[in-house]
Amino acid sequence: MKRSFWNRFFLTVLLILASVLLVLAVHHLGRSRRQEATPEIKAQELSQHLKYLSSDELVGRLSGTPGAEKAAEYIAQEFKSYGLRPVGDGGGYLQAFTFLSGVRLGKTNQLEMIYGNWQSVPAVRQPEPWQNHQAIQLKSDFMPAAFSRSGTFQGAAVFASYGITAPDLSYDDYQGADVKGKFIFVLRYGPEGQDVHSKFGKYHALRYKALTAREKGATGIVYIDDTEDFSKSTLCELRHDNDFADSGIAALSISRRVARDVFRSAGIDLEERQQQINHQKKGFFCSLPNVQLTFHCELVKENRRTANVIGYLEGNDFRLKEEPIILGAHYDHLGMGENGSLASKSGREIHNGADDNASGTAGLLELAHVFSPGARQVRHSLVFIAFSGEEEGLLGSKHYVNHPIFPIEKTVAMINMDMIGRMKDNRLIVGGAGTSPLWKELLARLNRVKNLDLKFQDDGYGPSDHSSFYGKEIPVLFFFTGVHQDYHKPSDDYNKLDVASEEKILRFIYQIAREVDTVDNRPLFTKTRETSRPASGEFRVYLGTIPDYGEEVEGVKLSGVRDGSPAEKAGLRGGDIIVECGGKTIKNIYDYTYTLQEHRVGEVVDMVVLRNQQRVRLKATLEKRSE
Repeated sequence: MKRSFWNRFFLTVLLILASVLLVLAVHHLGRSRRQEATPEIKAQELSQHLKYLSSDELVGRLSGTPGAEKAAEYIAQEFKSYGLRPVGDGGGYLQAFTFLSGVRLGKTNQLEMIYGNWQSVPAVRQPEPWQNHQAIQLKSDFMPAAFSRSGTFQGAAVFASYGITAPDLSYDDYQGADVKGKFIFVLRYGPEGQDVHSKFGKYHALRYKALTAREKGATGIVYIDDTEDFSKSTLCELRHDNDFADSGIAALSISRRVARDVFRSAGIDLEERQQQINHQKKGFFCSLPNVQLTFHCELVKENRRTANVIGYLEGNDFRLKEEPIILGAHYDHLGMGENGSLASKSGREIHNGADDNASGTAGLLELAHVFSPGARQVRHSLVFIAFSGEEEGLLGSKHYVNHPIFPIEKTVAMINMDMIGRMKDNRLIVGGAGTSPLWKELLARLNRVKNLDLKFQDDGYGPSDHSSFYGKEIPVLFFFTGVHQDYHKPSDDYNKLDVASEEKILRFIYQIAREVDTVDNRPLFTKTRETSRPASGEFRVYLGTIPDYGEEVEGVKLSGVRDGSPAEKAGLRGGDIIVECGGKTIKNIYDYTYTLQEHRVGEVVDMVVLRNQQRVRLKATLEKRSE
C-alpha cells in the first residue's frame, strides 16, 4: 500500500511539473514569436506603400476624386490591419468634409456684340453675311473667366492696351481715362511679352488686371487671346484658382479673330497697334466707337466631398492618455494638374506626387505600424491623421483643428511629414524647431547617433498641415527634405525617390515620438518669429498675416498673424476678415496680394477688417521682408 501511494504521489508531481514546464515553454515561445513579429521600419515595406500611393491607378490623388478615395481606402485598411481604432464619422476611419473645388458653366452664357453698322450678333445665331459682323460662339470665340461675376452686364467698349497701371515703371494704360460703366479690352501679358521675369511680369496676372479695371469703375474686362486657335488656348479653359470669391467684375476672354474684326470696325489694326505699344513701352488708351457689349454670365460653384483618415492608439497611462500626440501627413496631390501644376508644357497629365506627398503618407503608415497595439507600449495616446485638401489650402488640417476628435487644447504636439523622400547630402529640414524650448535639445541629442545634417527653421507657420496646429498654439515639428526640379510636375515619380534615406528619416522621427511620449510634463509652447527667407521682387514688403482658406468669405480671413510682425503691431488678429487695404476694396486673396506689392517698405497702409461683424479701422507700417 505504501509503495503504491508513493508511486501515485511521484507520478502526480511529475505531471504537475510537466504541465508547468509546458506552460512556461508555450509562454516563452509566444513571447519569442511576438518579439520576432514586432514590426520595424523597413525600406521594403515603405517601398510597397510608395509604389501604390504614387501609381497611375490613383490618377494623382486630387481631393474629392475617385483616385483620392482609393488612397483613403488604402490608408484606412492599413490602419485597420495594424489594429488602430477607428475614431472618424460613424465609427469609421474617415472624417469627411466638403470644399469648393471649382466652377462650371451654367445654362446661360452668351455674348452679344454690336459694332460697325450697329447690328446685333447674338452668340446663339449662325454667321450672317453682314459686313464687320460674325457670330460670337461660346468656347470657340469667347469664354467667361472662372473668377467673373455672374449676371447680365452691358456697356460701351474701350481699349486699354495691356490693362496695366504701374507707377513704379512710369507706365499707365489708362492715363486717367474715365472707364466707369464700360468694358475694357486688354491684351495678354505686357509690353515685353510673356516673360514673367520682365519688369512688367508681376502685372501679367489676369486677376491683377481685373482688380485694376474694377478699382477704376469698369463694368467688365475682356482679355484678347494671343493665339490663332482660341479653342486650344489657356484662356478658353475654365480654370478655378482655389479662391472662393469672384473678382467683383464681369470678366471674359475673346478670340483673336473676333478682336481683329471689332478693332477693324473702329478703324484700328490690332497687330499694328500692339507692335507700336511694345516698341514704345508707353501706356495707351482709346475708345472703340460704336462698340457695345451685352454679356450674360452664369457660373456655378462646385463642391466636392473628401476626408481625412484617422487611426487611434490609446495610451496606457491613466492621465497621459487624455493628452494625445498627433502624427500627420497629407495624402492628396494635384490629379491631372488641374491647379497648381508647374509643368513646362500645357495639357492634362497625371501628377503622381511621389515625394509630394506619397513619401510622407507612406512614412505615416510605417510609424503607425511600429506603434501598433502590442508592438510598442505608449503612455500618451497617438493619433495618426492622413489629411486631404492640403494642396487646396490646408483644408483637411484646418477642418480637424476646428472639429477635433480629441480636445485640441489637450494635444501635446503635432509631428508633420511632407516631402521626405529625396534627401540630399544627408540634410533634413526641421520646421517648427522654435515652437517649444524642448525641441532643439531633443533633436540634437537624438541626432548624435543618426548624424543627420539638421537645418532648423524656428517658424511654426509654413506651407503644410502643421501650420493649422501651430495656429492653435500647439508645439509642432515639420520634417522636409526640400523642393526639387520635379516639384508639382508630372515627373515627381517613384523612381526618383531615395527609399533608404527615407527609412533613416523615419527611424529618427520614431525616436522623437517615443521621447515625447516619455515626457511627464507637456512641452511648453513658444510663439516664433518668421524664419528668414530671401525677399522677392513680387513680395518686397512684409506684413505677417496668415490667410485662412478654409471658409468662404468675401475678403481675406486670417487664421493668425506672425509674432512681432507689422500685422500684430497694427492690431490684426486671427479671425479678422480684411475688406480694405490701401484704399482698395479687398474681395479675395489676389486683391490683397496685388495691393500689398504696390506699396513700399515704411509706408503706412490703412486697413479695414471685419471683427465680430464690426468694421475696425487699423494702420499697418510695412516692413522689409527678411533677407
